[in-house]
Amino acid sequence: MPDGDTTHRAASALRTALAGKQMVRFDATCLVGPPPQAGRTLERVESHGRHIELVWDDNLVLHTYLRWSGSWHVYRRGETWRKPNDQMRVAIEVADWVAVCFNAALSETYRIPDARRHPGMGRIGPNLSSADTDLGLVVNLLLSYPDGAARLADVMLDQRVMCGVGNVVRCEVLWARGLSPFARADSLTERDAISIVNTAATMVRANMHHERRITRHDHKAGHAVYGRNGQRCQRCGETVECRPIGPHRRVLYWCPGCQDHLAPRCEGTTENPMDPHPAAQAYLAGLPWNRDVG
Repeated sequence: MPDGDTTHRAASALRTALAGKQMVRFDATCLVGPPPQAGRTLERVESHGRHIELVWDDNLVLHTYLRWSGSWHVYRRGETWRKPNDQMRVAIEVADWVAVCFNAALSETYRIPDARRHPGMGRIGPNLSSADTDLGLVVNLLLSYPDGAARLADVMLDQRVMCGVGNVVRCEVLWARGLSPFARADSLTERDAISIVNTAATMVRANMHHERRITRHDHKAGHAVYGRNGQRCQRCGETVECRPIGPHRRVLYWCPGCQDHLAPRCEGTTENPMDPHPAAQAYLAGLPWNRDVG
């Protein structure tokens, strides 16, 4: 019987192995709901009693109810499973790890509700992945956003403005343009809006036919800031930070050193930043990429 501490440890192991990584393969024997697609990035893992939920960057959630005999295991790729294959209910594979759920009483998927996608909230915006999309229309929608005080990071995920931009692209576009994710929507100039839309469209279209989403070909991680919290920015050397923001608590990655364009003097947010505890700061400072080279 999995107790609360057991599922908590399992969720921690899943978080370490999967969070921030693109999924290579997904298998399930009795899944209720649509399966996650290869190439999507798993953003977070949560546990509630005997329930474990995994959330991808397109708001798809995998919910597993372990009940009495269910369990999650994490293996390195190629490692022999400790339970028989016929007890497998879900298997999630990334570049280096395979997470397997055995004997779960329930495995189902659903999408996090997003009121902004409801017809009553307005039409869905143009899709940036389509080559015939009028990017000028997207620029106008961005410049005329009804809530001028909204954060730019939140506006970029609003489906009424543009479709096709997920959390990875949002973070990478803002870094590429040096824009503060906390900039107000009404502070954007036409030049800023054009650069955001053009960069986002280029990134989305460049990755349409690749399983692994890459935004920086000159960096081994493939990303400039996404998933690189605590590491040094390749442009200015400042430490990349991360923070869950917005109604769905999507994890935002950004560099406070060089993403200062349109940065408000006071962010005016109650979101919690990275852990300010001295022990946490000392740990981050001791990471190889944060040490000063003499």
